[in-house]
Amino acid sequence: MTRIVYFAWVRERIGKNEEQIELPAGVRTGSDLLSHLKSLGDEYAYALEHETAIRIAVDQEHVEHDEPLGSAREIALFPPMTGG
Repeated sequence: MTRIVYFAWVRERIGKNEEQIELPAGVRTGSDLLSHLKSLGDEYAYALEHETAIRIAVDQEHVEHDEPLGSAREIALFPPMTGG
């Protein structure tokens, strides 16, 4: 099982802070994960509709969408951060 953590408007649109999921064998990269999550329901599809804007961290390290997830224990999804 992998812990998926959602932040900011991603969390608000999905309606949960985090969840534990079993990643299917075909989910190998961040892009694969986003596609899989979008298939789980309308709230996921809505939250991840602009998937290129979503940032991904694997075990608290930022990764690009095409990087392998490996044996991640935690994956965080969040929108771009703004300064201020």
